[in-house]
Amino acid sequence: MDVQLDQQAEQERIARAYRGWHGSAALARHAWHRPDVVRQQAMRARVLSRMLVSTVGTDLTHVRVVDVGCGTGAFLRQLIDWGATPANLTGTEFQQDRLDIAAARTAPGVGWHCGALSLLPAGNSDLVAAQTVFSSYLDPGMRAQLAADMWRLLKPGGWCMVFDFRYNNPKNPQVRRVTREELDRFWPGERQQYQTLLLVPPIGRALAGLPALVTEILATVAPPLHSQFIYMCRKKP
Repeated sequence: MDVQLDQQAEQERIARAYRGWHGSAALARHAWHRPDVVRQQAMRARVLSRMLVSTVGTDLTHVRVVDVGCGTGAFLRQLIDWGATPANLTGTEFQQDRLDIAAARTAPGVGWHCGALSLLPAGNSDLVAAQTVFSSYLDPGMRAQLAADMWRLLKPGGWCMVFDFRYNNPKNPQVRRVTREELDRFWPGERQQYQTLLLVPPIGRALAGLPALVTEILATVAPPLHSQFIYMCRKKP
């Protein structure tokens, strides 16, 4: 019971932080039309597409996906654009209001689940993704539990995917960075892929008014300036 209470308290903390962030002026820095945001989304799509091709393959028609902490469903919509079948996709959240928005914006057929991953069927997914979810958990034990829940959902030969932060943000104590070593400990997979991407936000915003080539060159020659990463790990067949 104590563990359940701790998990509930952590979920409530995350929900409060999310509501506070979405009600703040900081949200304007992430508006879809900002040049730096547009460039980040394009770079992320390029890296993600390459990694998916080398893991789950080029044909997403039959790929079964669970997106953990799906938010308003952007990742699932991207997969649908790339050929995934909506009925093979599931988005999970602990906040029903976010799922309601996701369902309204996404193609019919996608499954939506509000609550714990333990209620989803084991061994049924080809890809289980968590994007900026691990960094929201400050407690190491709860991160380990999330990793175990994701691994349970995977078929043999399936892939876990994490998109998250490489560095701590001194202005945001509600999140904590995620390391590759940490993820390697969670998942005893057959093989892993790891790719850093996206310039740290202050630099990205500062370069937003310059030609895109400047940002591309800096991102290529200075990987330590990448603020985030995509990590994928395969479950042994």
